[in-house]
Amino acid sequence: MFQLDNVKYKNIINTKQLTIPADTITAVTGPSGSGKSTLLRLLNYLVSPDSGTVSYHGKPFSAWEPTELRRQVMMLPQQPVLFGETVAENLQAGRLFSGREEVSEEKLTAAAQQCMLNKQLSDSAENLSGGEQQRLSLARLLLAGPDVYLLDEPTSALDEDMEWNVMERFLAEARRAAKGVIFVSHAAAMADHFADHTIQSDSFTRGGGLKP
Repeated sequence: MFQLDNVKYKNIINTKQLTIPADTITAVTGPSGSGKSTLLRLLNYLVSPDSGTVSYHGKPFSAWEPTELRRQVMMLPQQPVLFGETVAENLQAGRLFSGREEVSEEKLTAAAQQCMLNKQLSDSAENLSGGEQQRLSLARLLLAGPDVYLLDEPTSALDEDMEWNVMERFLAEARRAAKGVIFVSHAAAMADHFADHTIQSDSFTRGGGLKP
């Protein structure tokens, strides 16, 4: 999937080699401000390393057309971003981002329910709570259907029980569809429970790699 070789970025990322396998769920853990979000931004080609090479499926990022790469690898930031006025418009935006046709209302509703968002498609997205907007964003990502999901603390606005339930349902669907997931989590217990592999932040700030 991803390969980082001799990558340095500002005074944040410094790794000789880091490999993240395909079609698995990988958690990125570490203290606040330790470069976890920056790693995701590198993997989404939102920033470029000062030195070294980042590759996806053996192809350096410099050889990718950015739009095509971001259709295959999509990132969900910490703060939800809304597109359009209604729940339906926000969900359909995921299809547009991936260059795909819009889907039926039934499929929109199914994606929302998969992420435990029980709202009408005609409801205002702006009036949703922070946690509901996070669930809306996760459902939109499912509809977009990239090969890899990059999730930056995607359920941080939810209470613990809801957070675990939403992640369990989202990741179950990702596994069913054989998608790769790389998620940043503030909860070590969640990383241990859901992830196939864990990357500690000091492995890409001081040189290192993947922990099975």
